Amino acid sequence: MVKRNNRQQKNVRTLENDYVRSSDSKAQYKKRQKILFRRRIFVFGLLATVTLVLLVSSYITQNNRLEEKQKQKDEIVAKLDSVKEQQDTLKLQIAKLEDDEYIAKLARKEYFLSDDGEIIFTIPDEDESDNEKAKENDK
Repeated sequence: MVKRNNRQQKNVRTLENDYVRSSDSKAQYKKRQKILFRRRIFVFGLLATVTLVLLVSSYITQNNRLEEKQKQKDEIVAKLDSVKEQQDTLKLQIAKLEDDEYIAKLARKEYFLSDDGEIIFTIPDEDESDNEKAKENDK
């Protein structure tokens, strides 16, 4: 039956009047409008996809930069804390060095200086004596 319909349609001649021509032109116009609509949707979708990809990639790069800056900030804050601790230690040492008794005690300890009538004895540390005992035991 399909073959008959195709044959019949090939054998059927269209009428040449204004109504047929206007309906054909309307059908062609609608067909063109559908094609243009599909093209517009495709172009819009393509632009939306490109825009979305660009936005996502910029978001990812900015997020990576932010993480790097946060790491740098954490490192610098840690460094700042250690420098502040060092500064506090140095201020405490400066305050101690302004005391004459502390300077005298430090000089006696570090440079083996003594007061009048004072005798200095050096006692070896426990670590050194342990090392010496270990060497003797190995022999």
